[in-house]
Amino acid sequence: MKILVVDDDKEIAQLLEIYIKNEGYEPVSAYDGREALTKLRTTPDIGLMILDIMMPEMSGMEVIKEVRKDSQIPILILSAKTADMDKIQGLITGGDDYVTKPFNPLEVMARVKSLLRRSQDNVTDDTPDILDIGPLIINKDSHEVKTIAGKVISLTALEFGILYLLASHPNRVFSADEIFERVWRQESIISAKTVMVHVSHLRDKIEEATNGEKVIQTVWGVGYKIESH
Repeated sequence: MKILVVDDDKEIAQLLEIYIKNEGYEPVSAYDGREALTKLRTTPDIGLMILDIMMPEMSGMEVIKEVRKDSQIPILILSAKTADMDKIQGLITGGDDYVTKPFNPLEVMARVKSLLRRSQDNVTDDTPDILDIGPLIINKDSHEVKTIAGKVISLTALEFGILYLLASHPNRVFSADEIFERVWRQESIISAKTVMVHVSHLRDKIEEATNGEKVIQTVWGVGYKIESH
């Protein structure tokens, strides 16, 4: 599998290439946003993108928007911006995880492996292959979500993981920390904010496809649930 590293700082890109190779993956590098899009479209077997936000030619945010038009490839954002709103904006735009600079390369690779696990094996519980819940039909094997009218809802691997977790345990309330640990399979001090952003994005997609139906409910001060019908 190839991992695309996008950063205008060639020293950072080369450092990540070393760690990527050590983990058994093949690195592919791009040094601006436009080159990244070209590499993504012309290089086969790219399974994940590590993306800097502040770059010439085209910002990382613009790259994410373009990628998300037709791809759900996992995207790990790297940025020197440390404010919570910058992190939230990156996740809302379509990033799957966020690491601030300066970073520990070992942490970056841990995040990479976690995202790859989520995209390759999103559901591991002994749960039904197909769930019908509210206006949605959720297929575990194909990672496909449709409305009962047949409209496909395009979700990232993490969004699918959150939806399937809640749908396969109807009426149970999951805290943000529980969702993060089960779906991301790692611990994080910003788990609540990260989950909140992904749930919000997931809700928007579901409501757009179902004419505003509220599938995921917030239990204030506790977490999130989907009620059985």
